Amino acid sequence: MAAPPPRTVIENCAIATVDAAGTEHASGHIVIAGSRIESLGPGPAPAQPPGDVRRIDGSGHLATPGLVNTHHHFYQWLTRGLAQDHSLFDWLVALYPVWARIDEPMVHAAARGSLAMMVRGGVTTAMDHHYVFPRGSGDLLGAEIRAARELGVRFHPTRGSMDLGASDGGLPPDFAVESTEAALAATEEAIDTHHDPSPDSMLRIGVAPCSPFSVTTDLMREAAVLARRKGVRLHTHGSETVEEERFCKERFGMGPTDYFESTGWLGDDVWMAHCVHMNDSDIDAFARTGTGVAHCPSSNARLGAGTARVPAMLRAGVPVGLGVDGTASNESGELHTELRNALLIHRLSGGEKALDVRRALRLGTYGGAQVLGRAADIGSLEPGKLADLVLWKFDGLGHSTIADPVAALVLGAPAPVTLSLVGGRPVVEEGRLTGADEDAIAREARTEARRLARIADGG
Repeated sequence: MAAPPPRTVIENCAIATVDAAGTEHASGHIVIAGSRIESLGPGPAPAQPPGDVRRIDGSGHLATPGLVNTHHHFYQWLTRGLAQDHSLFDWLVALYPVWARIDEPMVHAAARGSLAMMVRGGVTTAMDHHYVFPRGSGDLLGAEIRAARELGVRFHPTRGSMDLGASDGGLPPDFAVESTEAALAATEEAIDTHHDPSPDSMLRIGVAPCSPFSVTTDLMREAAVLARRKGVRLHTHGSETVEEERFCKERFGMGPTDYFESTGWLGDDVWMAHCVHMNDSDIDAFARTGTGVAHCPSSNARLGAGTARVPAMLRAGVPVGLGVDGTASNESGELHTELRNALLIHRLSGGEKALDVRRALRLGTYGGAQVLGRAADIGSLEPGKLADLVLWKFDGLGHSTIADPVAALVLGAPAPVTLSLVGGRPVVEEGRLTGADEDAIAREARTEARRLARIADGG
């Protein structure tokens, strides 16, 4: 990928920095030197040193940190719109036999589709939780990594796993699981091959057994030991449904949070997806240990799983970010819509002050950076941080009468992205991807989705 311009100057835009003080400027400037923010503030930019400078007039725009997606399953791009009226367990039972037929070309096409949709909508850091590895299917994690590199997005894939099949009391069919030893070996190999711990890293690997109902206790414990030996983060699904809570109590004699703690899965290097069904004690345990949460409001609503107690988590000090989740349970595939959905869902259950527009934006930016362990370098617009930022256009039909630009972003129609930078490099310009052909991505994904459907039907 080409190096970022030596210097970029953006002027005349509103700025929501999402820093600790919530600093905002009605009209300001941002100066980017290479991959990092050099300075920002109100009014015009100061005079720049001689040399190559790209100047951007941000009039009519809001600059924010790039959005950070904290939970996803890219392969599900090929199975959108199926099992439309199912609860989580029934939905999984219906789709596992289809997912067990995926292969490397399918996952590459699905990852490109998932990433293109998110990047075009303001995501600069993406995460994926891939846990289905059919025998002989090729390098599925590598296919995702290639797709992220092609689109220029910062990427946090996790090597997932399942080793508890239906014959041993788990939910997935036996043909969809690995052995414990194979899963651990493949996870370690993924870390050794791909993980980059540097501050500017475009690629960090996490360890991610799928869920309590698809993974043995041995795999949970050994995966935590592996992750900490390698210095990488841990991720899994947790407390998503009442059925999961029932499963944990019947199988382990305790609820999900206590089970996670007993296996070494609470800590400031851990984040969990969903966390819908958590009581006060569970929230206190997450706050005490610094365990993070990937909140997926649209997916939880699509599957009827319930409403996570995010306002209570935030009050307790739990790190919380937003997640799209797999597009078989959130067909839009976009993170910026989750800002609005999070606010609306929590006001339904908690009243008009449960969540405000700036807290929603923080969930989608700094909160996501926190749970991915990247808050020192991304998630807010501050001098010295990586230049991952988005210019949202607000002078058009959908937003021009909303005086508060943050309210326009969160409450208004999806805003056009005029410019999105990852480490100072443009990945979106004038609403179009710079590194890939969207029409070609759509065609490839459609072809692979149809091939998967034929194979799953025995064709």
